[in-house]
Amino acid sequence: MRASHLAVVWNPSKTTQEQLEEALRDAVADREAPDEVSWWQTSPDDPGQSATAHAIEAGADVVAAAGGDGTVRAVAEHLAEVSAPVELGIVPLGTGNLLARNLDVPLGDPVAAFDRLLVSGTARTIDVGWAEVEEAGGTQRCAFAVMAGFGIDAHMITETDDDLKEKAGWLAYVESLGRAVSASETIDVRMSVDEGRPHKERAHTVLIGNCGTLQGGVVLLPGADPADGALDMLLLSADDVAGWLDTLRTMVWDNGLKRVLSGRRSARSSDSVTHRRITALRVELAEPRVFEIDGEDLGETSRVVITVQPSALRVR
Repeated sequence: MRASHLAVVWNPSKTTQEQLEEALRDAVADREAPDEVSWWQTSPDDPGQSATAHAIEAGADVVAAAGGDGTVRAVAEHLAEVSAPVELGIVPLGTGNLLARNLDVPLGDPVAAFDRLLVSGTARTIDVGWAEVEEAGGTQRCAFAVMAGFGIDAHMITETDDDLKEKAGWLAYVESLGRAVSASETIDVRMSVDEGRPHKERAHTVLIGNCGTLQGGVVLLPGADPADGALDMLLLSADDVAGWLDTLRTMVWDNGLKRVLSGRRSARSSDSVTHRRITALRVELAEPRVFEIDGEDLGETSRVVITVQPSALRVR
């Protein structure tokens, strides 16, 4: 389906409207352009939700998020929340660009990204995860398209050097894991999976993903499918050097190279690594921990409820 009204929600900290207009002109040079193009700028107070709402009110049938992971998440959140019959396009301009990576959207090339979303006649349907995060001032409800969670590895994933990730892949995380050995601290976690009975775990990290691939081609959640109506949970419980070595072996070898060589899709668990597919999760922490969502720090919390919204988005 050709885009009739293309709305571009763009982050001014990543680019300018003039640069995006030039990229769009190049993308439509040899094909029919949309009948209408509108431009909606984000701000620190509005990372994209309100801009997307205005774009929908203006009659957009495709909303392109031009920015980093935060912009893409904000646009996706509003589209999923209102269940609008509007398709999502992605013009990745950040350093992570995690959803774009998982959906094979061209990176670092706005012309190619615009070309993809304009040429694509059939949008891909994907799920969205929702996190209800209890904070001191109340409960915050946020959508995530890629990954959410808490723990030392949540920080490791977002703070590991991006250039090193691109050049060295898993070796970049090995360097971070070395620092994590002395910094990790397991705590008591009470969780209920898929409305089951609550049970206790010891863990320092719980990650819930809709997609599984990070920068550098690193697959953190093998078998994660953004369109299967479920989420993938990773629980890490290493509390000493032996535990971290087991974590490294399981994630890099068993669920990394060995999985690729064997053609196996599912992830394997070990003494310190637990994988599970879920549709709902309630987590209560013995101590508050920083919770992150698609790379964004939401602050400390001790209670989180996770659900999945199947087929929430149609992505070009």
